[in-house]
Amino acid sequence: MTTAVQGICAPEFENVRAEFERNFAERGDVGASLAVRLDGEFVVDLWGGDADAEGARPWERDTLVNVYSTSKGMTALCAHLLVDRGELDLDAPVSRYWPEFAQAGKGDVPVRWLLSHRVGLLGPRERLTPEDVYDWEKICAVLAAAEPWWEPGTAQGYHAVSFGFLVGEVVRRITGVSLGTFLRTEITEPLGADLYIGTPAAEHGRCAQLIGPDGGGSLRSLYAKLLEDGPVRSLDAHPLAPLALAMGHLPTGNVNSAACRSAEIPAANGNATARGLAEVYGALVDGKIVGADTLAALREPQGRPGEPDVVLSATAPDGLPFSWGCGYMINTGGYLGPNKGAFGHGGAGGSFAFCDPENRLSYAYAMNKFGGGTSGGDVRNFALVEAVYAAPGLAGRTG
Repeated sequence: MTTAVQGICAPEFENVRAEFERNFAERGDVGASLAVRLDGEFVVDLWGGDADAEGARPWERDTLVNVYSTSKGMTALCAHLLVDRGELDLDAPVSRYWPEFAQAGKGDVPVRWLLSHRVGLLGPRERLTPEDVYDWEKICAVLAAAEPWWEPGTAQGYHAVSFGFLVGEVVRRITGVSLGTFLRTEITEPLGADLYIGTPAAEHGRCAQLIGPDGGGSLRSLYAKLLEDGPVRSLDAHPLAPLALAMGHLPTGNVNSAACRSAEIPAANGNATARGLAEVYGALVDGKIVGADTLAALREPQGRPGEPDVVLSATAPDGLPFSWGCGYMINTGGYLGPNKGAFGHGGAGGSFAFCDPENRLSYAYAMNKFGGGTSGGDVRNFALVEAVYAAPGLAGRTG
């Protein structure tokens, strides 16, 4: 059965539409949206399939879906907007803005290490319940008191869930409002971009059902095979212990529940349309959110050349196809087109959003069926990106 695809696609990007349709026919997509913005205009804005596993709800133009860690790009942007306004110094200690963070030897940890996954706070050493993770004050207090899993600054390791609380609390201490509120009032509402971190109950009816590895949409289930029985006590206990810590000690519960949709888990539960994500990244390209100096700084690689990620390297033994910037995956491996300065973030299961400032392009893909990808990427996304850069509309542009 052929999946009906709706929306607009400029003639020179018809190959992208064909690849999007192939995702449904050959690569298992159930429901998805795709948006590409070039030179300030949408040249691709497509959607299709079903918003639930039963096929009872069609995917609409305004269907929201949890994009997991693709949310991190929006969370990081809130911090960089404060940098651009002179309210946040990335090289200042976190404790300048969040005094309680100085516990357990973390007094000199700079904000930059929160954004670049170098602080070693994958999660606390005690396990928490999903209900705990809906309690912002409790989680931030636990993280502030926690001892890092490695000496801060000496290694990088993907903070899959804690990233959002760490960066979000700095934003909250400076602005006096939650990260989700700041994102909405300062970035998404002024742009008319359809995305939320902390989705209002009135918008839940637009949310697609996540169809995860267990059919239930649990983030922890994606990595269940990596977890051992009982708590992990040290990074040497298991070669995948860091990843287990990131998922097991800060679980997010069933992402299809109203409680999870309404909560603010800024690393993992943004609900968005592809168009909304591409709109925000497009505004970055156009200089509407931060200035040129901030844009250049946020995509500067933060680690040493070839440095492994102690979490993600467990699932990418040949090395990561990107470098970490300040909150973003930098396209140093060239898997997001020819411009190695392109940057963005992907999410568990396959979603991805990025921008390519030199080519004045932004891109986003969001779906509800988990594929084979982690935050590093998915074959469906890779096929779409390849088609975008092969289109006549980008001929001769290399970045």
